[in-house]
Amino acid sequence: MTNPDNTIRVVIPLTIRKRNGRPRIVAPSESESAADRVQDARLLRALARAWSWRRQLDSGTATTIHDIAAVENVTDRFIGRMIRLAYLSPDVLEELVIARRPSSITINDLTGIADLPWAEQKTRVFA
Repeated sequence: MTNPDNTIRVVIPLTIRKRNGRPRIVAPSESESAADRVQDARLLRALARAWSWRRQLDSGTATTIHDIAAVENVTDRFIGRMIRLAYLSPDVLEELVIARRPSSITINDLTGIADLPWAEQKTRVFA
């Protein structure tokens, strides 16, 4: 588009999306394709660790959260908060891990949502 003063204006339709609470600029070619299917590695790692800790407690490899905290060299409070991720609803886990659907909430917010009933979790995570 040319203005009367011989300047050219280029308009690029960019989209701003939040991923884990942080804004991300998405180009038009990425808008609904592979960029949306990329999941945050920190979230996947946190889910994997939570499930590992849950399996340790279920199998008897670790008897308490304190045992896991000592091995992982973190506080028992951290383990107690993060292990909640292993109790997310199957629908939420399927969307996050298998479908790689991104969520705009943080990992800490996700641990709080894990305390909600399963019927409410999916709408809170992906709203």
